[in-house]
Amino acid sequence: MKRRYFLAALLSAGLAGCGQSGPIFNSVDVTGADYGNGFSLTDHTGARRTLEDYKGKVVTLFFGFTHCPDVCPTSLATMKQALTLLGPDAARVQVLFVTVDPERDSAELLANYVPKFDPSFVGLRGDLASTAAVAKEYKIFFQKVPGSTPDSYTLDHSAGTYVHDAQGRLRLFIRHGESPQKIADDLKILLARN
Repeated sequence: MKRRYFLAALLSAGLAGCGQSGPIFNSVDVTGADYGNGFSLTDHTGARRTLEDYKGKVVTLFFGFTHCPDVCPTSLATMKQALTLLGPDAARVQVLFVTVDPERDSAELLANYVPKFDPSFVGLRGDLASTAAVAKEYKIFFQKVPGSTPDSYTLDHSAGTYVHDAQGRLRLFIRHGESPQKIADDLKILLARN
């Protein structure tokens, strides 16, 4: 009988070590992904930017376009609300908006659009080839949908936000429609591990 209790206790102790060891996020944990390793694009002030420029900060990366009627402005507004919930820690988060419409989204247009959600937000752009390369690196889908005139097209595109930790590692994919509180909670976990 004692042997059975000993074996049961040993088995319980062994299984306790098999539990999840990392943090539990609200968003999709993509830690260890073999994609999303960075970018080289131009910001809305004309400066060349890479992921390394933001080391030491948690970086959120959303792909969209300024003519987007709903998903893009909603995502940026939600991120602003999440940063407000972070209070002073928001200064340790960098929100980046990558346009998938470089034909229309000039640096000037990005400068007038992205910082309106928050002055710290940065718009990034590239030519068509570099935009496609960065989108491929992050597994982002985007495709032009013709409009009634050549300039009135829209774009179908992936709607989530990627998050890199302060060391530049890809950690999370935030689904479109996630609440500001849940986003803020996930960002707090990453900030605490900085």
